[in-house]
Amino acid sequence: MKPIGYWLNRADRALTGHMDGMLAEFGLTRLAWQVLNVVHDGSGVADAEVLSVLSANADAPTLAAAIDAVLAGGWAARPAPGRLALTPEGAGRLDRVAERVGAFRELSMSGISLDEYRTAVSVLERMTANLEPVRDPHFTP
Repeated sequence: MKPIGYWLNRADRALTGHMDGMLAEFGLTRLAWQVLNVVHDGSGVADAEVLSVLSANADAPTLAAAIDAVLAGGWAARPAPGRLALTPEGAGRLDRVAERVGAFRELSMSGISLDEYRTAVSVLERMTANLEPVRDPHFTP
C-alpha cells in the first residue's frame, strides 16, 4: 500500500487537472473558480479575505494572479479598492459553471458513499490538526 502522502498528491493533481480541463471553456482554472466562490459568498469581499480563505490552496502570488484573472475575465470587479464582487455577468456565468461542477463532483464521488467521504475528510482534518503547529498567542519563537 502506498502512503497517504502519495495519494493526497495524486488526488490533488487529478482534481486540479480534471477541473482545469472542464473549466477551460469558461476561461477559468480550479483556483480562479475557488476565488469566485469566496467572492460569491459576500458582497465586496476583501482581497485579504480571499487570500486567507484560500491560503492552503496556493501561495499569495499565485492567488493574486487568480484574482487578476477573474477581474480581467469580467467575472468580478472592484466596488472599492482592495475589494472584489461578482459582476452581474460573472454571477450568471458562475451559475452555468455550477452545473458542470456538480457533474464533476458526481464523477469524483463515483463508488464512494457519503459516509466514506465524511470519514475521509474527518481523518484528513484530524491529521492536519496533529501536524500543524498550535498557535499560542503568548508564545514567541
